[in-house]
Amino acid sequence: MMRLDKFLCETGFGTRSQVKGVIKKGLVLVNGKVVKRPEHQVEEERDCVVCEGKPAQYQKFVYWMLHKPAGVVSATEDRKERTVVDLLPEEARKGVFPVGRLDKDTEGLLLLTNDGELAHRLLSPKRHVEKRYYAEVEGRVMEEHVQRFQEGLDIGEKRITMPAKLEIVTSGEISEVYVTVCEGKFHQVKRMFEGVGCRVRYLKRVEMGGIVLDEGLRAGECRELTGEEVCVVRGMTLGLGE
Repeated sequence: MMRLDKFLCETGFGTRSQVKGVIKKGLVLVNGKVVKRPEHQVEEERDCVVCEGKPAQYQKFVYWMLHKPAGVVSATEDRKERTVVDLLPEEARKGVFPVGRLDKDTEGLLLLTNDGELAHRLLSPKRHVEKRYYAEVEGRVMEEHVQRFQEGLDIGEKRITMPAKLEIVTSGEISEVYVTVCEGKFHQVKRMFEGVGCRVRYLKRVEMGGIVLDEGLRAGECRELTGEEVCVVRGMTLGLGE
């Protein structure tokens, strides 16, 4: 249950003082009846609320896909830098945070939500959610590197990396590749290539689990996940213990 004035704020009809004024004018209907008390309790997902002729649709959790551009930090706020949350529509920013992070100079798919439990499950090391990247690498990437990625690499931590899939698109002074990892160590893809004598000069995440970056989104653009995509995201978090 939620106060009517808070409910209208949550569904984008204005500030608490603004919606109180609208309520007291008799411009809000709850289940077809005029309600003039801001403190009136509504059931968020069951009651039919209409404000000034417009239905108020409550959505507890939101899920956004962002094509993160380089130069933006994966945070909710920063005193000096522009954040990924700043790229969402202003009305969609409240309570939303990035699921994991991409380095400041890395582009590509980033999910943002206000669903803390789902985000925790997606990021749990035990779930091994796959993340696929496109990379441009300085150095000739060869089949021997494919095998080394599959076996796991020493990147200076206690344990070698888990098996990763390396796909070669082109091999030359600048090689183009796809890399799929199922863990999220700090600067992992870059450190893995450094471990085989190469250097990543461009990195873009194109997929996370079953969610693929929408090719129609330019860098800096975003959209809400479709119902089917939300089901995929939720499916990635089911069936495994913590």
